[in-house]
Amino acid sequence: MSILLSKNEYIDIAAKIQFPTDPFINGKFQKSKAGRVMESINPATGSVITNISACDDSDVNYAVEVSRDAFNSGEWANKHPSERKSVLLKLAQLIEENKTELAVLESLESGKPISECELTDLPETIVTIQWHAEAIDKMYDQISPANADSVGLITREPLGVVGCVLPWNFPLMMLAWKIAPALAGGNSVIVKPAEQTSMTALRVAELATEAGIPPGVLNVLPGEGPDVGEPMGRHLDIDAISFTGSTEVGRLFLEFSGQVI
Repeated sequence: MSILLSKNEYIDIAAKIQFPTDPFINGKFQKSKAGRVMESINPATGSVITNISACDDSDVNYAVEVSRDAFNSGEWANKHPSERKSVLLKLAQLIEENKTELAVLESLESGKPISECELTDLPETIVTIQWHAEAIDKMYDQISPANADSVGLITREPLGVVGCVLPWNFPLMMLAWKIAPALAGGNSVIVKPAEQTSMTALRVAELATEAGIPPGVLNVLPGEGPDVGEPMGRHLDIDAISFTGSTEVGRLFLEFSGQVI
């Protein structure tokens, strides 16, 4: 069980954190092609925490390209299930080792009490990734009922490139709920965090690369909804979108999925 630190200890940690502020694409942090920034605001104080590079459709196109190349290479999609399991368990371990830093980042950006981040959000994030990792080599395909002259096989295969659009209120938990099953299945993933809470997703992507996720398999694009979320929803080379947010924006994603451009 997590043990909470003192207020002054958390303040000291916050003062020393290196804020992740650039998009994470193809296994590394890099400046957005858009060349714009957006302010990350601490809702508890109204002060600016830092400036974060804001992406646009050019960054989306680039991320989709590297995600597709990574998927087609088979370096992750064709990896043995037990190997993907080991990498995701390593990611969960790295999140555990850096959980206080992540909790402070989440508290600063979201305004949530540090106790909730430490005692609820981080443990749930870690367990979610562990659960899906352990399921990888325990999911069996099936043989469907057929006559003696036929064999019907039901197999599970990765879709390809999956887009994940997150809400602001549970940044780490929602990130884990979306990327853990997508990565476990062998997909490449592009994450659009909420513009208010981008930094924990960026940090987890960095840890994922350290754990062994190949470049291009997990990418994080901070930015506004119309600049990043909509281009993702309209992109014809993204095979699936997982969205959590308002009903209004959810309707827009349904509209995007039915439009051919």
